[in-house]
Amino acid sequence: MPKVSVIIPTCNRAQFLRAAIASVLNQTFQDFEIIVVDDASNDDTPNMMEKLSDTRIRYIRQGSKKGQGTTRNVGIREARGEYIALLDDDDEWLSTKLQKQVALLDALPNEVGLIYTGFFRIEANSKRILSEDMPKQRGNVLHALCRGNWIGTCSTVLLRRTCFDTAGLFDEDLASGADYDMWLRISKDFDVDFINEQLVFYHVHNSRISTNHESLAAGLEAQLRKHDSVLAQHRKTYSERYLSLGVLYCYQGQIVKGRRAFFKAIRLFPFDLRNYFNLGLSLLGGSSFKKIKEFKETHLSCFSWTNSMRGRS
Repeated sequence: MPKVSVIIPTCNRAQFLRAAIASVLNQTFQDFEIIVVDDASNDDTPNMMEKLSDTRIRYIRQGSKKGQGTTRNVGIREARGEYIALLDDDDEWLSTKLQKQVALLDALPNEVGLIYTGFFRIEANSKRILSEDMPKQRGNVLHALCRGNWIGTCSTVLLRRTCFDTAGLFDEDLASGADYDMWLRISKDFDVDFINEQLVFYHVHNSRISTNHESLAAGLEAQLRKHDSVLAQHRKTYSERYLSLGVLYCYQGQIVKGRRAFFKAIRLFPFDLRNYFNLGLSLLGGSSFKKIKEFKETHLSCFSWTNSMRGRS
């Protein structure tokens, strides 16, 4: 049996998938299997997978589209490894990721269920580094996670199989945020640790779920329903969730729902000026709201990146 099962869900990303698989095959730690679960791709993915001859790769193709949660769960159920690593089909690992994570998880008690790493956020086309995220939290992290998903992408984690036995599999009804939902559930029963290095390339592009406002809003709504009692203990962060939800509603043109979310954010934490700014901006209508927000985010992110580059020179 392999030590590690690497689960790669995929759908119509053959151009990224090849590099993701190669980054696993190039690991310094080699005791693994790779399970690629194809969510009914209609691109070149099946042909590409047929050409891969490594016997450690298993390819499972679903006949109809099931969604990312279901696709991940198919791979987890098929996994034979003691540890399970998750890799998104458009991300890549640095060569020592598995070696360092396996060594640490082997050395830790069973109470520690998950090891994560830092990651580079990369613009997919230009390969420009947008940010460098480093891990910060370890131990009993449930309340720290309530303040945000600082674990980040699934591609950073290595887990004991027992995490899924205890917490259950990914929620297949969540349109987005299923990874964050999973980390919250796991952290109720297990401690977390990290490798203090950036060992993942997280690629940013327009086809990620994280750029789909409708899916993000649906995922955040479900998140607030499922974890309300825990999240509500942190009023400022809880307020920020409703602020984010309001922005997502307004991006979709659902201005009335957006304003309700902004009012809820204000009631929870009235000292955040962003709540009032976005509420006022919503009075201009959905089209103007989106244009102003996108202009602000684009120019501020460019300014921030330019300053960070200057700081390194």
